Amino acid sequence: MSSPSDDVSQTAPLASHCVENTQEEISKTKTTRTKTSVMSVNYAAGLSPYADKGVCGLPETFDSAEEANVKVETLAQLIKESQFLCPHSGAGISTSAGVPCMRGPKGVWTLEEKGESPRFDITFEDAQPSLTHMALVGLQRAGYLKYLISQNVDGLHVRSGFPRDLLSELHGNMFVEECEKCGRQYVREKVIGVMGLKPTGRYCDVMRSRGLRACRGKLISTILDWEDALPDGDLDKAENAGRRADLALTLGTSLQIKPSGNLPLLTKRKGGKIVIVNLQPTKHDKHAHIRINGYVDEVMKQVMELLGLDIPKWEGPTVCESSTGASEAAQDVKPPRALPAKGRVKKTLVKDERKREAAQLTDNGSVKEEMLSVKRERGDSPVVKNEEK
Repeated sequence: MSSPSDDVSQTAPLASHCVENTQEEISKTKTTRTKTSVMSVNYAAGLSPYADKGVCGLPETFDSAEEANVKVETLAQLIKESQFLCPHSGAGISTSAGVPCMRGPKGVWTLEEKGESPRFDITFEDAQPSLTHMALVGLQRAGYLKYLISQNVDGLHVRSGFPRDLLSELHGNMFVEECEKCGRQYVREKVIGVMGLKPTGRYCDVMRSRGLRACRGKLISTILDWEDALPDGDLDKAENAGRRADLALTLGTSLQIKPSGNLPLLTKRKGGKIVIVNLQPTKHDKHAHIRINGYVDEVMKQVMELLGLDIPKWEGPTVCESSTGASEAAQDVKPPRALPAKGRVKKTLVKDERKREAAQLTDNGSVKEEMLSVKRERGDSPVVKNEEK
């Protein structure tokens, strides 16, 4: 489904500051649920049947302590030298928060393939941002991180206080619903409970000109199902940021699903570097300047120490609509004024080409590495949907 406006990744106008636990910016829903009803396993069960969910259960490997230290020191130096750091986050950054991944050794889909039924004790509402979530907030506040691209639907980036105007949530957010008429987004305290861009039963209350009447457009979930196209606004910003970045840092994702997993390649094509931090092999390991096999929290903790930065303390759900100096940051993710003929962006998006496609296996059972084109980089399919959550 196409976005109703070019600004769907943002909510109604707000001042450029963060708001903690206010009724105005975090609206409460009346729905209550049991703990198991809102976890990843039930989120996965709520999706339409889909045969090819990617390669699940690949073995995890760890670098030696000495090797890891050298790699992390190199990563910290790259961040220091970077002009535009663009992280790409996947399910692996939320596992320490209690949110299960999908394709790891104990992931929801991995256990499903084995005929097992996973159960978990924490709700999305109770999950707290991990060290990595908060380190990303710290990097943004310090001026290193210019834009963040996430495949996760757990809402932890938003609840951590990361500025929404510098964030693309390509697969949606369990806490966000959107007006299909005017594009206004509402961040809720409770999960929406509806998936597949379906109506939530509520209506938009944005007042029209002169305050004569409310918009009253139907609110829909932002969570994508398998056959849904990625949101145009978030995707366009993600692509633009990928092209502007000189350092793409992928955290906790195997980069299996096209097109979101291919977005870091945009940075490399423009002369930048890719650094991959993940325990399992990824589709683009051969394109990485550094490949770190380790826990993302441990890597990011060491990176922040090397940079001399504190990791902000999480003090409860915080929604930050725009960053300080948001107007300047926005300029960083705009496409160039003029592109050569070969690089021009196609205006027409073909939805069928924006749907999810999983990575393939090689003969030895590992993830097949491919030099894949990314949406609109040249006569190629646009970016598709859903991936590692």
